[in-house]
Amino acid sequence: MPLSLVQIKAGIVKDITPYAAGKAGPFWVDGNNIRFKNGYAEKIGGWQNEDIYGTDASNTADYDTVIALQGVPREINFWRGLGGVDRMAVGTHNHLYIIENQAAYDITPIRDTSGQTTTLDEALDTSETSIDLTSATGFPTAGAIKIESEIITYTDISSNTLTGCTRGTNSTSAATHADGTTVTRVLINPVTTVDESNTITITDNAHGASDGDFVVISGAAATGGVTANNLNRSAGYEITLVTANSYTIQSPTEATSGVTGGGLVVVLSYLIGLADGLGSQSAAAAFGWGSGGWGESTWGTPRSESVTGVVVEQSQWSLRLWGEDLIATVRNHNIYYWDTSVGVGSRAALTSSLGGASAVPVKNRVSIVSFPDRHLVSGGVATFGGDVLDPMLVRWSDQEDFVDWTPSITNTSGDQRLEIGTKIVAMMPTREEVFISTDEAVYGMSFIGPPFTFSFRLVGTNCGTVGINTMMNVDGKIFWMGKSDFFIYEGSVREIPCPVKFYVTDRINKDELDKCFAAHNKEFNEVTWFYVSTDNTATDGNPEPDSYVSYNYSDNAWSIGTIDRTCWFDSFGFRKVPFAFSKEGYLYNQETGADADGAALGAHVETSQVEVSQTGNDLMLVDKIIPDLTVSGTLSCTIFSKKYPNDSTTTKGPFTISQGTTKISMRSRGRQMSMKLESTDVGDSWSLGDFRFNSREDGLR
Repeated sequence: MPLSLVQIKAGIVKDITPYAAGKAGPFWVDGNNIRFKNGYAEKIGGWQNEDIYGTDASNTADYDTVIALQGVPREINFWRGLGGVDRMAVGTHNHLYIIENQAAYDITPIRDTSGQTTTLDEALDTSETSIDLTSATGFPTAGAIKIESEIITYTDISSNTLTGCTRGTNSTSAATHADGTTVTRVLINPVTTVDESNTITITDNAHGASDGDFVVISGAAATGGVTANNLNRSAGYEITLVTANSYTIQSPTEATSGVTGGGLVVVLSYLIGLADGLGSQSAAAAFGWGSGGWGESTWGTPRSESVTGVVVEQSQWSLRLWGEDLIATVRNHNIYYWDTSVGVGSRAALTSSLGGASAVPVKNRVSIVSFPDRHLVSGGVATFGGDVLDPMLVRWSDQEDFVDWTPSITNTSGDQRLEIGTKIVAMMPTREEVFISTDEAVYGMSFIGPPFTFSFRLVGTNCGTVGINTMMNVDGKIFWMGKSDFFIYEGSVREIPCPVKFYVTDRINKDELDKCFAAHNKEFNEVTWFYVSTDNTATDGNPEPDSYVSYNYSDNAWSIGTIDRTCWFDSFGFRKVPFAFSKEGYLYNQETGADADGAALGAHVETSQVEVSQTGNDLMLVDKIIPDLTVSGTLSCTIFSKKYPNDSTTTKGPFTISQGTTKISMRSRGRQMSMKLESTDVGDSWSLGDFRFNSREDGLR
């Protein structure tokens, strides 16, 4: 019999039976770490770790120390500044970084600092024990201050007056000080070590921190054998075992003695944390008084049951560019600003603290910069002049002025409340409008100029996206993942037929939908959605994305696979390949080589059941397969045959295929046959063409 050409159509089909997929295609029915290019299957590219370096106590790049980012990376933005310097902003669930020249600089905003300053409100002589300050805001009720070279302790505050003062403490001398002299809050020997332990206790009255928050220590002297460099780390320390006036941190080295010290110029800078929307790796049920049966648990403690379905969302960032500067919004909280011209030695600052700021919203679900009109737009935002978040309200700043949010006849700021849905989930700028998705509908927001500034139109219903990062703009077309379907907007909304839809929706962890994110790979015309699968059994209770579903919009083909990534950015500028972060905070250059950072990157693809005879009625004997492929390394080929679609399977192989393999000789009988191709070794890469079978009619024996 002549050789029969077997052409498998592009894409994986899993939502019908393998036999039905064979009759309809034939198609591929399973795969991992493969894609489709020009209609044919091939193994995806590998990845290679790119070192990220830390900084020393002076916030200077330390190219001798490779680090992982603190926290799970959730959002990336990448740009080239006017000076030609490439920068990457990365928001993790508890930190914000700028990566420049491969060094990571922590620019997480500061919530509070022990080194806050004020001034004397009147002159001070050497005997006074009450000290009038211009402002005592932020000072604890008891503590210490430094005025010029004098250190003074106090026991109480009355309005802006420190009382119960002891002058000239800690080997300093009482002195006279002029009105308006700077007053600095200081900590006196706040560091306590434990012999042969990494645990250090920090004492700071009324510090206001929570478990999981971070503190940066500066100015501390070596204490108990822990060096000053190890105490004064720009990376900071995670706070644990919190009490009202103290907490613990973990030193990178053990102390050699148990002492209390640190010196007289210790400054503690507290980064924004749980109270400011950072620090929650996963969404969690809210607990509190009033849930459960009467008398359960103890008075004043949270109940063991969730309060009527209330969910505290995980921490997320919106990272946008204003020119070459960064605007960073913490979901459900504040907007921050990082000025590129100030450099990596500065941290992001509250936008509301900048000069000219007016009515900047204090709570925001998501923010974007509209194009080309240049407004800062927030969706799910606090009402004007208030601090109550309206999850369906859109507000925007004045044009070309991201700090002015007060509407007037001389500016373009304003607001608009959307109607369909319970909350705004995501926003995406396009060429002509801002695309807004609630949990139920999508809207278009178009700039029309004064007096209304923007017009709003309902684009589609029952098509809201599932997460803040699940929308992707590809040349003006918007792709996104809905609750059970995939959609595209190109003037109108339509569902993208997806033959692996039910496979994905059955596997996806419904409690972790907010961790889904979209990624674009323009080299291969792919939009990919990463998600947390139900197979993920993270021991810490915080599963991260481990699987993906990918759509090739050129071939109209879908593929599936397993890769653990938490955020992604497509190739840009000098970065010729996409790059992404793992949950551990490591950076990887994707589509680099054939392996998974030096380890084998396994991949396989399997065909549907293919009728060997033209009618499907005859029992056939296949004794030869002619492969058509390009392979580096080896590829195994396994043949499966059946007499009936629901019959048991006869397996032949696996057979090893290399670039020099011209044929596979074997003997397999059946009406339907399928084939699995798989690679498992370091250096394996391959792309497939069409296969041919040599077959003839055969009897039952």
